Amino acid sequence: MGETVCVTGANGFIGSWLVRTLLEKGYTVRGTCQPRTPTTHLLSLPAADLRLSLFEADLLDSAAIHAAVSGCSGVFHVASPCTLDDPRDPQEELLRPAVEGTLNVLEASRISGARRVVVTSSISSLVPNPGWPHHEKPVDEGSWTDLDYCRSRKKWYAVSKTLAEKEAWDYGKKHGLDIVTVHPSTCLGPLLQPGLNASSAVLLNLLQGSNDTQEYYWLGCVDVRDVANAHVLLFEMPSASGRYLCTNGIHQFRDFAKTVTNLCPDYPIHSFTEETQPGLMDCKDAAKKLIDLGHVFTPIDETIKDAVASLEAKGFLALGKRQ
Repeated sequence: MGETVCVTGANGFIGSWLVRTLLEKGYTVRGTCQPRTPTTHLLSLPAADLRLSLFEADLLDSAAIHAAVSGCSGVFHVASPCTLDDPRDPQEELLRPAVEGTLNVLEASRISGARRVVVTSSISSLVPNPGWPHHEKPVDEGSWTDLDYCRSRKKWYAVSKTLAEKEAWDYGKKHGLDIVTVHPSTCLGPLLQPGLNASSAVLLNLLQGSNDTQEYYWLGCVDVRDVANAHVLLFEMPSASGRYLCTNGIHQFRDFAKTVTNLCPDYPIHSFTEETQPGLMDCKDAAKKLIDLGHVFTPIDETIKDAVASLEAKGFLALGKRQ
């Protein structure tokens, strides 16, 4: 058997594909899931009966996190609270679970003797950053989200991801724990889990005619299968270090909408004529740091087609299609 690793948030969109990828590569996987959340899709994965164990573990339950991580040589910290609606209590719903939960996972990883922790951060810890010289160079791993800017606009998810990542880097430095972070852009592709996740909802809303520009969150898109593969690559590659943007290029949401329109002409997709992300500089190889390690991205057209087919198959688009 391969190494034993832990995936937090194993039954989420990214987590599910990461578990599937790890099982395919021969790893033994211990996955954490929030209590009373669906896991049947994980238990039906190939080799799940042989090499997958699931643990109910809230991020704030340090004992449960320690039990799941114990004995693992690697940890993938994917879990982070995210809501499709505005939180009523941002501190308790998003900020505290993200920050304290991350510290619980890192502490458990250190005690377990994990050789590396791959933390799923986000473009939401890179942007929005009004101070970035947008007209001079594309956004890269050197950018950090402006917390004051986000707080003033109540962009609490971005605040939670940024605070959690900063705490992770401080912890790693203090305790000598090997940490690498992955920063996916808007993550799309087939859904393994039964419910709709926030990033897939971006595409769903677009297909249903939304005119939301995703101004605060958009930095391009990426295939969820590529994100899973990137996690494994960064765990296995000894030379990997620091932050890794994971996106199939940086481009305006306006341009993404045009691509979706061309691929899905039967849907009432809004046409954006102005820049949706003012000043954002396009970059085809924005994830150069990851590409240089050997990562190859799936073409965007393929990702969109597979994502739309999955949304249709699961019934999310039954009312959105133009009659």
